[in-house]
Amino acid sequence: MTIIGKKIRTERIINRNTGKTVIVPMDHGISVGPIAGIIDMKKTIQMVAEGGANAIVEHKGLVEEGHRRGGSDIGLIIHLSASTSLSMYPNAKTLVCSVEEAVKLGADAVSIHVNLGNGQEREMLHDFGKVVYDARTWGMPLLAMMYPRGEKIKDEYDVKVVKHAARVGNEMGADIVKVSYTGSAESFREVTEGCNVPVVIAGGPKMESDREILEMVRGAMDAGGAGASIGRNIFQHRDPKAMVQAISSIVHEDCSVDKALKFLA
Repeated sequence: MTIIGKKIRTERIINRNTGKTVIVPMDHGISVGPIAGIIDMKKTIQMVAEGGANAIVEHKGLVEEGHRRGGSDIGLIIHLSASTSLSMYPNAKTLVCSVEEAVKLGADAVSIHVNLGNGQEREMLHDFGKVVYDARTWGMPLLAMMYPRGEKIKDEYDVKVVKHAARVGNEMGADIVKVSYTGSAESFREVTEGCNVPVVIAGGPKMESDREILEMVRGAMDAGGAGASIGRNIFQHRDPKAMVQAISSIVHEDCSVDKALKFLA
């Protein structure tokens, strides 16, 4: 029963025809506070849903805000881990929600954030293992956000550490792995080839231009990526709906950057 349940839920967050996904994470409030784009969650979720996003990521306290009771459907991924920028150890994520609680809240999937290469790696991997077990018990897809961030990491975008992070997520039992883009399709292919589950790219800090964002998505897809999980570069965009449409055209329709930019003209 949990196997068919997981298959059904997976199709709510990944396009069943393309096998790709566009996810909009909006879990930033715990980390950095009520920044632009996530203050009025209902409005933002409405725009990204209309743009065709496959799923959103949010913390358990805002699930009611995201329940629009109408309009385009969108998958719900509840984020299970957190830390704040106010902490002495902002890279040390801790569990703040369980898989069972996410099930009760109507989640289609859950996500966890793990930072590798710092003094709290041991605890985060321990939590990761517990979440994997619970997710399999409940038939719940798991998105693992895997970042090499900490005292031992010199460059978190170095392909050597990014592909290692992706492989950790894979071997721990995640269904989808989210990592930073390594800067080129050639280098990112090393990441996707070393990971046996779908890999999506993170959006990172707010970028300067629309073309820069879309070129990153295009590069990731050319390298065998399974889509994008982009937050600030969507929800802080002047037109979140159009940006989702542009990204989705690349992810699901294999469009060029120039063609995708027409959504933003």
